[in-house]
Amino acid sequence: MGTCTIRSKIEADITNEDRLGRRDILKCFGAAIGMEIIASSGPFIEVVNAADLIQRRQRSEFQSSIKGTLYTAIKGNPDLIPFILTLSLNDAMTYDKATKSGGPNGSIRFSSEISRPENKGLSAALNLLEEAKKEIDSYSKGGPISYADLIQFSAQSALKATFLASAIRKCGGNEEKGNLVYTAYGSNGQWGLFDREFGRSDAQEPDPEGRVFQWEKASVQEMKDKFSAIGLGPRQLAVMSAFLGPDQAATETLLAADPQVAPWVEKYQRSRETISETDYEVDLITTLTKISSLGQNINYEAYTYPVQKVDFSKLKL
Repeated sequence: MGTCTIRSKIEADITNEDRLGRRDILKCFGAAIGMEIIASSGPFIEVVNAADLIQRRQRSEFQSSIKGTLYTAIKGNPDLIPFILTLSLNDAMTYDKATKSGGPNGSIRFSSEISRPENKGLSAALNLLEEAKKEIDSYSKGGPISYADLIQFSAQSALKATFLASAIRKCGGNEEKGNLVYTAYGSNGQWGLFDREFGRSDAQEPDPEGRVFQWEKASVQEMKDKFSAIGLGPRQLAVMSAFLGPDQAATETLLAADPQVAPWVEKYQRSRETISETDYEVDLITTLTKISSLGQNINYEAYTYPVQKVDFSKLKL
């Protein structure tokens, strides 16, 4: 419908105010003009939507490649899995709610931070990730991956490796059956939100000292207080036991001595004995997702690369 046709229709409607109030007529006029603008700008909307889809695909493809690289690196170094998990936790737990500073920002890569007592033994894990980063950056079309993303996605890969290893173990060591069980009963679908939180920014200096302590030397109350400071409770502390030092069994024995944490420790131990491990895996993925985005303003356009620009001067509105 052209503008002149719309105007004629409105003039005809004005002569029939018994049927339509003046306010209704104006609404009709505005809606009609709006529909004409939308119709005439169709190509523009299609271009915008196409660009958005292209960026999503770029990020998805890059993320898939990252996971492949990290999976290969971690598979060849399974002994480093506990240290990779602690590395990701310690990088994130520098978050200070009062000042909204710190968090999973890759600051643990700085020599002055990785050398702190609470990060003792984590250098080998960081070195492994730095080697993986070189490979990732070599095929990235949208710039180098941030250490912040690299460290948190390495934790995801490490967890998936432990979940898969558990499934294989329950299948008597048969890898084919273990892979099938994990595919059928695992919790891969729960990683959706974690995967979207992709685009963390790196800190340009170490985070302040004293925000993280040596987990294996801390009391349960100290750990509860630290988790409470970021909005998490005994349940989340219990499910993160694998991140709190290289010996998960020893950590859980300590946590089980606390009456608030003990029921959750027992719950997750029972869950890990099942084929699916659903309760344990889902809660662990949920908790890691929250911790790995503390204080971060995610750049949802990170790692995308230029697409054809729209020439607005050629669009007919």
